[in-house]
Amino acid sequence: MEKDGIFRMCSDGEQLKLGQRRVMEVVLEKKDAADWAYRGEGAANLVLAYTGSSPAFIGKVMRLQKARINGSKASNSPTALTAHELLLWKDVDDIVATSNKELACQLYVKHVMSPLLGSAYVDAGMRVPVSREFLESVEKNVISQRPASRVDATKVDTQSDTVLLMSDHSLFPRVTQEVEPCISVEIKVSEYSEYDPLDLFSGSNDRIHKAIKDLFSTPQNNFRVFLNGSLIFGGLGGGAHSTNLAIRGAFEDALKGVIQGGDGKRTKSFLQLVAETVHKSGVLDRLLEAQKLDNLDIEGAIHAYYDIISEPCMVCGELGKEKVSQKYLSLHSMSLDESLKMVKDFLIATSAKDCSLMISFRPRKDGNPGSPYNNLYLESTNQTFDYKVNFIDLDLKHLGKMEEYYELDKKIVNCYNQMKTVVSVELLCSKCRKKVMKLIATVEGITSIVLDPSKNTVTVTGDADPVKIIGKVRKFRKNAMVVSIGPPQTEKKDEKKDVPYTPKVCQRCDVWYVIAEDGYSYCSIM
Repeated sequence: MEKDGIFRMCSDGEQLKLGQRRVMEVVLEKKDAADWAYRGEGAANLVLAYTGSSPAFIGKVMRLQKARINGSKASNSPTALTAHELLLWKDVDDIVATSNKELACQLYVKHVMSPLLGSAYVDAGMRVPVSREFLESVEKNVISQRPASRVDATKVDTQSDTVLLMSDHSLFPRVTQEVEPCISVEIKVSEYSEYDPLDLFSGSNDRIHKAIKDLFSTPQNNFRVFLNGSLIFGGLGGGAHSTNLAIRGAFEDALKGVIQGGDGKRTKSFLQLVAETVHKSGVLDRLLEAQKLDNLDIEGAIHAYYDIISEPCMVCGELGKEKVSQKYLSLHSMSLDESLKMVKDFLIATSAKDCSLMISFRPRKDGNPGSPYNNLYLESTNQTFDYKVNFIDLDLKHLGKMEEYYELDKKIVNCYNQMKTVVSVELLCSKCRKKVMKLIATVEGITSIVLDPSKNTVTVTGDADPVKIIGKVRKFRKNAMVVSIGPPQTEKKDEKKDVPYTPKVCQRCDVWYVIAEDGYSYCSIM
């Protein structure tokens, strides 16, 4: 609650569960800024960790909202919920009752995401009032530690009145003065890189292990590791694209105090520990159920959105009356409550898709069976680890971004529609090439066909069905086969390419077919 401009704050996190509840009244001032160290950042928020000695803040992190350099908030959102957002969340009294969007975001985590994912895994945090001088001082202190690309685009939003204070889930709460080693991993669960999120959510121990190894190889900003609260692997917000030998060696050395084993084995054991914990804990099953609330995706929810805001549907308008399907018409015939539920479920699912998973480990001491935490035995090191799991970054998604989500989805669909199918087929002469070209060109959805006689391959780009492509080619060459299917990549072409001489005709083709004497080059149609 608020009292004389100062918030009275009660933590619902780990400290409460261990009987260490603290109630405090405080406003952070300029003198307090030196006690907060840069931890990392995302698109809309910057994260600081407490390094001071105040018992009230030990084991806490702070999330500050960012603003773009041009002065707008990084999230491009107003300071209060809109009338349509109040209608959307009408069933959650606390959200509707507040006029502050930042507080509404915290209440959303507490009243919507926490019951959905489990209160044991979600920390809604608390809003703490801060002075402008505190925020300005923080901005000066951390600017040298931030990635250059972030500094050029955003800064600390010094117009904010409060910041979000949360438990530092990269650490275990301290119950004694003794400092116990703790290692934590933060995983951005739904961001594609070299790893496939489908592996992580598969429920298969082998596929989960593959996903963790792929994340380690190409961490970007999706895989970060902390030792006793300090980052030892991964990006601070700018992303680390790949893990080279030097990084692997430094990480292997950093694990010495936590993971037992000889050089070269500790990293492997740690990745195995993470994978087995993800599999054993089952927390991703909870997250997957929340993601499945979005049963029609943005392609369905966008129509309900336009009905909620009482504006003509831009999607149907672009398609025209003749192309609008019965499915879209039925979406526009729903009641207002049905439209509200569809959009609300979509936004909740989007929060679940955009969150991160934090898993913390500490070696369990011999003769300490009374730990309140779950544990896992790692056979490769003969160690037992306590572990705890938390979902973080469960942000409220704003209704006004529905059109942005739809446009992004169109770009993704277009990217995956433009697939490249490479077929291996004998191209022994010009007539062979002409026949193959003619057969493939009849398949609908092709953007380009490129023949490479030197490799006996045909590369087809577009949204054409690869099954239909290979079916057409096999009418001419039964032994033709698909080499690969995937997104097209820009390939560097040599200015001069030696092409082996091919006879004017081959025995399989019409012997009277005549071609020019000079060697052939790549052939393509657009």
